[in-house]
Amino acid sequence: MSDANAAKSLNLWSGKLPGSCREDQLDHPAAKEIPNLVPFLLPADGTARPLVVVCPGGGYGCRAAHEGTPIAEWLNEIGLHAVVCNYRVYPWLYPTPLMDAQRAVRLARAHAAGWGVDPSRIGVLGFSAGGHLACSVANFGDDGEACAADPVARCSSRVQALISCYAVVSSGPRGHAGSFRNLLGENPAPERLQKLSLETSVTPANPPSFIWHTFNDGAVPVANALLYAQALDAAKVPFALHVYPDGRHGLGLAREALGTASGWTLACEAWLHERGWIG
Repeated sequence: MSDANAAKSLNLWSGKLPGSCREDQLDHPAAKEIPNLVPFLLPADGTARPLVVVCPGGGYGCRAAHEGTPIAEWLNEIGLHAVVCNYRVYPWLYPTPLMDAQRAVRLARAHAAGWGVDPSRIGVLGFSAGGHLACSVANFGDDGEACAADPVARCSSRVQALISCYAVVSSGPRGHAGSFRNLLGENPAPERLQKLSLETSVTPANPPSFIWHTFNDGAVPVANALLYAQALDAAKVPFALHVYPDGRHGLGLAREALGTASGWTLACEAWLHERGWIG
């Protein structure tokens, strides 16, 4: 990985930011944030490699640093380009974070030739609420706007792989209420809650998925992973599901974990190898 590439961030949007912010929170520090992505690109060698967009978690209220840069560096270690998506969080409202994450995918495609990226192999990886965002990208991909004046907007936001790490999925009783409160506000419309309970919107167009969770996660119940896997199964989308018996929420790379959850990166690497993403 080039240190220079890792140090340079790229704004997701030019001009006025799209999306909506809570009007009573315009003085909140995060209301003034400029969403960006940070590229972690492997040295150019004439090979077009896959790229993974990384979405850190944080309950849609912040972005956990240990689920950003260290994850991108691990992806580089196993032979993949990566970008960390610094999407907007509270007080920004849905669909703002999703617009940012989809824009990150589009930007990666728009820069594919210059970055040495294979535009047909772009994946998304997310943790916790960032996992909800990653699953949203996987569920709601589109082909871009063919007639858009902005060339980036013409690029597809579809991904070809999903890596879901102790993700928030359901808006039901086994979900994580705080994430949905930050994303949708108080008393959201039932139809919006239903749409964003992501086990309800999986289709056969979803990408192959790697899912992991811990059984005794005290913040986001393992039922979220099971519900999403069941939805993929019903849609006949291939997936790998790893449920580890022990491990707190927010493990990230889990290198300090004492149990089998510390092996999730090796399992994921094997899955990526199986799919031809790494040698």
